[in-house]
Amino acid sequence: MRRKKNNQGIVFWITGLPGVGKSNISKNIFNSIEKKYGPTLRLSGNEVRRMLNVKGYTKRDRLQIGFKYHELCKTISKLGINVLFDVVCLLEKVRKKNRKYLKNYLEIFIKTDNKILFKRKQKYFYRIKTNNVWGIDLIPEFPKRPEIVINNNFKKSIQQLFNSLLRKIYKHY
Repeated sequence: MRRKKNNQGIVFWITGLPGVGKSNISKNIFNSIEKKYGPTLRLSGNEVRRMLNVKGYTKRDRLQIGFKYHELCKTISKLGINVLFDVVCLLEKVRKKNRKYLKNYLEIFIKTDNKILFKRKQKYFYRIKTNNVWGIDLIPEFPKRPEIVINNNFKKSIQQLFNSLLRKIYKHY
């Protein structure tokens, strides 16, 4: 079991393809994370994009945005505040930087079968052809060594998924 280092907050980086359930899981574990680990800020990649008025969806644009997400998480965690961040950001360079510079970093990968995900068509860009979509135009760089992997086959309830995730998180911190 790892402990917080240098009184810095923990960055819970939840990643996976769009529509895999990252935001729902994040919303559902927030209160438990805050209760167990202290002050926590929950962020969503889409919300941060809107707040910062960040544009661009090419892989290059997404890399630059990913580095901004890293800096935001780093700044907040240095204040001793945990960050629960659900974000697509399927770029190895960003996660590598997170591992190097975030003192308390926990990478959580929500994995699914792409065929099931695309068939569900929950996201508009899976229904209507658009450009620069992860898993369609852009080849995702899935995490190679995440601390936690949650398989979402869409047969389990969100409750079951977040209970499983919390048990795994508690084993790490």
